[in-house]
Amino acid sequence: MKHVNILGIPFSIINHDYLIKRLSQHVQSAEKSFVITANPEIVMQANEHQEYKNHLLRASYITADGIGIVKASKILKNPLPERVTGYDVMMDMLQLSCDHQYSIYLLGADKETLLSTKNNIEKQFPSIRIAGYHDGYFDWNNNRIAEEIHEKKPDIVFVALGAPKQETWISQHIDQFTKGVFICVGGSFDVISGNVKRAPLSWQNINLEWLYRLLKQPRRWRRMLALPRFSYRIIKQRVKNSS
Repeated sequence: MKHVNILGIPFSIINHDYLIKRLSQHVQSAEKSFVITANPEIVMQANEHQEYKNHLLRASYITADGIGIVKASKILKNPLPERVTGYDVMMDMLQLSCDHQYSIYLLGADKETLLSTKNNIEKQFPSIRIAGYHDGYFDWNNNRIAEEIHEKKPDIVFVALGAPKQETWISQHIDQFTKGVFICVGGSFDVISGNVKRAPLSWQNINLEWLYRLLKQPRRWRRMLALPRFSYRIIKQRVKNSS
């Protein structure tokens, strides 16, 4: 798998459809895999916290869940083919799970959102096998989540704890498993549950999904402060690469 280095983070040069194909192959072969869908905010956190960066570097695939990453790859003259978002990956993997009887596990969100997510998945994918689920509000150092997943042996684990918790949790526990595709899906449970509305396709097509989310959730403005710092660092990397 080829990569493009964006501020020390190796993004997989892969499109959405091929990633889904690869993940399905991992499930069929009972192989482990760790998928991170990263945006500029995650990249900046990794650059500021080495321990978190080490967790990211354990991933099998890191994809561009943000147009800022795609644009950065073009500036660095090693373009990524497209955005590959956590939500889109989750929805296609749910369809595959329904079609091929893969079992899934859901980890994240509050209890009400999690149950709504579970119920809506079962409505949309009637034959899906949900091996188990657990909300995201647990004692980090005193829980049996990993043991439960190990016992139930799901084919796919969707982890919606938000960054940096979801990447950290998978990195810290993945060695305990012999199989399973572990996918970081951020706020996807909020969308599937109906609590949050995803940006219309018209906004997505012009790469303004981030602005739509900001307008709907103004409290996200602090997170957006990472964008100008990210842009500055990308320009510095481009100059360094050219010299």
